[in-house]
Amino acid sequence: MNAEWRRKDWVKVRGVPIICAFTQNWERIDNFQARNEDIIIATYPKSGTTWMSEIVDVILSDGDTDKSRRDAIFNKVPMLEFWAPGTVPPGSQLLEALPSPRVVKTHLPVSLFPASFWDNSCKIIYVARNPKDVAVSFYHFDKMNQLHPEPGTWEGYVDKFIHGNMGFGPWGAHVKEFWALKQDRNILYIFYEDMLEDPRREIRKVMKFLGKDFSEDVLEKICLHTSFNAMKENPTTNYTAIPSSIMDHSVSPFMRKGICGDWKNHFTVSQSEKFDEYYRKEMSGTDLSFRFVV
Repeated sequence: MNAEWRRKDWVKVRGVPIICAFTQNWERIDNFQARNEDIIIATYPKSGTTWMSEIVDVILSDGDTDKSRRDAIFNKVPMLEFWAPGTVPPGSQLLEALPSPRVVKTHLPVSLFPASFWDNSCKIIYVARNPKDVAVSFYHFDKMNQLHPEPGTWEGYVDKFIHGNMGFGPWGAHVKEFWALKQDRNILYIFYEDMLEDPRREIRKVMKFLGKDFSEDVLEKICLHTSFNAMKENPTTNYTAIPSSIMDHSVSPFMRKGICGDWKNHFTVSQSEKFDEYYRKEMSGTDLSFRFVV
């Protein structure tokens, strides 16, 4: 990877901090042409995006898990805004070449969504996760992802998270804006903790949203194929195919733990109390709430 993109600070796009390399030629995002059949998987980073991407891909493959192994997840479900100049082509370019129905992955907040997503009434699956586990996962991801700025100390990172100085902006605004739109738009809102608690139940919701209906045997097959352990061992889903110049798995694996409650291993009592106060403020005035244990 071109060294000029390594460990650069976030660059703001209309006020939202974005990975520096991704911000090149932003017109490609604003002008992206969605299709009616497109399925958008939108999340704040480290909230179960790859998990949901694989679930959707297998559902669209009618439960054929062999077909789902045809290519790496980042080629099957390209990230719209991704670009590692000189190493990996833009996600927007990869998407243009895919046949419908395309599955589009994005971490963009509502404010940066291409207008064509709304104009075409695309189906959007939004996955949200409790912010303590998001912060921990994002911290380890920042350590291993060379396109991101150095995360610094954990203590300093908690403050950055609370103040929204993160890639793709503040967590609270991200999850709340999609929550507020779910009644008026074609949005299925799923919680990571619910997926952990009862994957069959949540996968059924996704199937129904996508107009699919499978037997219990096929559903069980999908559950097994998309379990954390199976995906961590699957080279098409564990991101080991990404060059180490971008993601250094020797620092931290892309698929690390996939649990709820790992925050307890990182937050001190005072950090947790400070974060709880931040969470209460973020969630006041909304009926959105999260579970911190399952």
